[in-house]
Amino acid sequence: MRSTAFPRPSIGVEEEFFLVGQHSRVLEDRAPQVVKAAKDALGDQVQAEFLTSQIEVCTQPVTSLASLRAELTRLRRSVAAAAAAEGCRVVASGTPVLAPDRAVPVTDKPRYAHMAARFGALVDQLGGGLCGCHVHLGTFDRAGALALGNRLRPWLPVIQALSANSPYAAGVDTGYASWRSVMWAQWPTVGPAPPLDEENYERLVDALVESDTILDRAMLYWHSRPSEHVPTLEIRVADVCADPDTTVLIAALLRGLASALLADIRDGRPSPAVWTPLLAAAHRRAAQTGLTGLGIDPVTGTPTPTSVLLDRLVARATPALEAMGDLETVYELLDRVRDHGTGADRQRAVCRRSGGLIGVVDALADATDAAAPTTQGKGAEAPGRPGEPQGADPVQPDEVA
Repeated sequence: MRSTAFPRPSIGVEEEFFLVGQHSRVLEDRAPQVVKAAKDALGDQVQAEFLTSQIEVCTQPVTSLASLRAELTRLRRSVAAAAAAEGCRVVASGTPVLAPDRAVPVTDKPRYAHMAARFGALVDQLGGGLCGCHVHLGTFDRAGALALGNRLRPWLPVIQALSANSPYAAGVDTGYASWRSVMWAQWPTVGPAPPLDEENYERLVDALVESDTILDRAMLYWHSRPSEHVPTLEIRVADVCADPDTTVLIAALLRGLASALLADIRDGRPSPAVWTPLLAAAHRRAAQTGLTGLGIDPVTGTPTPTSVLLDRLVARATPALEAMGDLETVYELLDRVRDHGTGADRQRAVCRRSGGLIGVVDALADATDAAAPTTQGKGAEAPGRPGEPQGADPVQPDEVA
């Protein structure tokens, strides 16, 4: 007899942000000063990133969505205050909206200097770097993380589409929903994780390091990977999101899906075979279109509306979400995306309304620092919402939420 219980993994989130001048709206290389100031409140939860125009914050592991949102809000408020003291604002966007007025230095760490020397122009193609959002699910040993990652693979293009928040780069509309994904894909190992057991994972990673394909194990940039420093599966496919509620939604969907898939593993249910070239194609399409238009079903290769692929993901995760008490919150936050579009849709809406990219930067900064209470868990309608059409309705000019 199969068990109906669903595991409840913990959630942790890492968010990367840009620093822009309060008046210039272009990147500022003030991260060392901002990180130093923010550490008084946040300690090791704030860190320098690859370039001196970037910072990273890391939540504590939590078990509830309300706790996750509280952590995200606390971290964002603290780094925003530290940035303001340095004449900067914190911006959550996958790529810099405006071109920097000068080259942005690499952060002064030996590992980063080695990467810059080894990988040359890949380091700073956009004149300011890339910012993502990484979700950690745990607790897992290496074998458990790999088993879950193998099953998550075909669902990650939908998460990528949902998180898309980088249509502009260096003053240009790229025509993509997630230009960060396009640029990031040029780094070694970026892409879908190959399906591996623990023995073959260790052999492959050792070979990648020994062949100098990557400098170290931390440079394994697959879309999902066992973390090297905490006992989690790390999902690395999302753009950083301006609205913390979108981050909460992505984490909730990933955990609900992971819980359902873990139950499958426990009960011996088979997993569908996925061709890696089709999966890579699905990721490329997700980067281009976000939630609008046609995506690709990575199991069959069939062109499928991304809204339908999202519906399937929600349906697959629904039993676990309901068991964990997260279903109403997910429906509510999905409604918000359906009403206003993805981050990329909202950036473009602000640009149309405000007449330029300065308005987009200001709106992103406002949203990144926003901490208005969410309406999680109230007023959710009956499960029928996944079939509603996707939308990218214009939002207010001062919002990229």
